[in-house]
Amino acid sequence: MNLIVTILFLVSAVMLVALLLRNRHARSWLAYAMLHVVVAAFLLYFLNLLSAYTGFRIPINLPTVTSVVVLGVPGVLMLVGLKLTVV
Repeated sequence: MNLIVTILFLVSAVMLVALLLRNRHARSWLAYAMLHVVVAAFLLYFLNLLSAYTGFRIPINLPTVTSVVVLGVPGVLMLVGLKLTVV
């Protein structure tokens, strides 16, 4: 059953990507979103480069990159605040 669900998911994902790539506005939106993901990952990477001076690291994973993509610089500040508060 899991194999059938996985195959169905992959086929629908490929069809969705093909549909998005056919539309010009969807391509520009997709490029815009990917640019934001790359900028967010680099921002977190450079923040982690400063970990020798600051003493804490923020992992680069899907939830942290997503929060930075959605919230921008306030998202980074939120992650720093969470890291300082929780740990």
